[in-house]
Amino acid sequence: MNQLEMVSLDQLVPRTHMYRLFIKLWNFKGVEAILSTVKSLNPHEGYGLNRLFRCLLLQFMEDLSDRELEKFLQENISGRWFCGFMLNEDTPDHTVFTRARSKIGTDLLADSFSGIKRSAEETGVYE
Repeated sequence: MNQLEMVSLDQLVPRTHMYRLFIKLWNFKGVEAILSTVKSLNPHEGYGLNRLFRCLLLQFMEDLSDRELEKFLQENISGRWFCGFMLNEDTPDHTVFTRARSKIGTDLLADSFSGIKRSAEETGVYE
């Protein structure tokens, strides 16, 4: 017997989940503006730099290797939601994260992640 149920990915992530708090805390528009300049230098879309940036941020927050992040996104609903992937959508493999880091640049990532972490620590979202 097959059962079909319509669910929203948004419904599956608890309202008090840390990733939701991060999204409320951090204004991703500034990062998106910076990423748009990186994107203009390399128009290959793939998964999109905004989503890959969120993947790399998630990797930083959860202290995951590229291979661990690949598996995490395959199995974790909240991680998929945070990064903008649908339930039935393929997520990046570990090699994509290496290429994304190279495209975005480690200095930009380090500065962004440090600012995000500092803001989160100041508000008690991340310890």
